[in-house]
Amino acid sequence: MGEHDVSALPVVDDDGNVVGVISEADLLHRQEIGTEKQRPWWLEAVTPACKLAEEFAKSHGRRVEEIMSTDVVSAAEDTPLGEIATMLERHRIKRVPILRGGKLVGIVSRSNLIQALASSRAPAAGAGAESDRKIRLELLDRLGKEDWTDFGGRNIIVSGGIVHLWRLVGSAEEHKALLALAEGVPGVASVSDEMIPGY
Repeated sequence: MGEHDVSALPVVDDDGNVVGVISEADLLHRQEIGTEKQRPWWLEAVTPACKLAEEFAKSHGRRVEEIMSTDVVSAAEDTPLGEIATMLERHRIKRVPILRGGKLVGIVSRSNLIQALASSRAPAAGAGAESDRKIRLELLDRLGKEDWTDFGGRNIIVSGGIVHLWRLVGSAEEHKALLALAEGVPGVASVSDEMIPGY
């Protein structure tokens, strides 16, 4: 997940059927790094045993099947994007696996929806589009020279001189620095901050 800059992975069985999803959220509370959930004794006493067992598996499990979420919200290939946006909001999830006959054929994430929205509003090819392309390339070049971030190009859209940035950001300092870096690129009219604080 770290190597490919993805926040979740679908889990499939031997026949290729989707049986779960493992995400960053499933890996947040781990024994190895001392982040497993801690409750006062009185709250733990009234927490259902099944909930305590689920949390123990997530913080101590060594196999994907012990940690993954099994309640998979999925969609078919012909599902309208508006419906997928509603699914993301209703279930408070960041991505929806796309299935054909139970088999994974793709994933639609929040960032994909933003890309689709930005593309639908993008100016026709010409001077404006060329200027946006130059801004994006310059921004990517500047990001590539910084050691304090691994912010990827798939998290950046430039449309009409407006830079759209989205992604989970690990610290308040990185968040501020990314905004400052984008605002400093020549030709940028404004920065649309769609980043999700993870700090």
